[in-house]
Amino acid sequence: MKTKDWLAFAGLSLAWGSSFLWIKIALEEIGPVLLVALRLLVGLAGLAAVVAVRKPAMPREGKLLRALVVLGLINVAVPFTLISWGEVYIDSAVASVLNSTVPLFAAVVAHFSLTDDKLSGRRIVGLLIGFAGVVLLMWRDLSAGVQVNLLGQGAVLLAAVFYGVAAVYARKNTSGSPPMVTALVQVAAADAMIWIAAPIAEGPLVFPMLPLTWIALLWLGLIGSCLAYLLYFYLVHSIGPSRMAMVTYVFPVVGVTLGVLFLGEALYWQLIAGAALVIGSVGIVNSRQK
Repeated sequence: MKTKDWLAFAGLSLAWGSSFLWIKIALEEIGPVLLVALRLLVGLAGLAAVVAVRKPAMPREGKLLRALVVLGLINVAVPFTLISWGEVYIDSAVASVLNSTVPLFAAVVAHFSLTDDKLSGRRIVGLLIGFAGVVLLMWRDLSAGVQVNLLGQGAVLLAAVFYGVAAVYARKNTSGSPPMVTALVQVAAADAMIWIAAPIAEGPLVFPMLPLTWIALLWLGLIGSCLAYLLYFYLVHSIGPSRMAMVTYVFPVVGVTLGVLFLGEALYWQLIAGAALVIGSVGIVNSRQK
């Protein structure tokens, strides 16, 4: 990976790793489907502004447009809704841990779907080390017998499956499309789908009134959707979907660190050891094999 790739990787890690906290905050006032609809609306406005300034060529091929609509469904609408719904029943930290399984699904799908993104012994070891770090991060809660809602867990894990499939689908079907255009069209398609579903799922819709909820939605829209998807599509084509998906291994590190810094949560040894394993796994998977 080049320096530019590492900077994009770090930016995406922070953008999405902090999103689980803001989702939990927004869910205090609004439902999960309306949350996704408003988040995407803010993100869409940000992406439209970027496209208006940069003026890239917009896609006109029917095949590419259909692929972007499919991505809007499997890469945005469905997983965003599953994660937001899951966080109604489970902690944001647990959601970030479960979402870190994306590289496992992405690597397997990429191995069977792409010719230039195959599993090797070294990469398998890296993936397993990262997963061990994730398990260690949540080990304290597991050993204490903390129970979480199985349906909420299942929803977030299913979202991880969708993300893994979508990363490979994007690599195969959006080559040559500028990241900002790809992000704009897929978010627009996703938001249209969600606004159709929101009144059915949660109607009548009650919009948020608390300033903190709107701060959460602005963060989720501009940082967690607009900026994040610009970095996402850049990395998919620059380093490949399975390496890009390793960003989700950093989610638990970001989530727990935010809790320590801003919520006064304890800094325990599992956090330090788990973070070391996660960071080490990213280095192993992305290092050059001699």
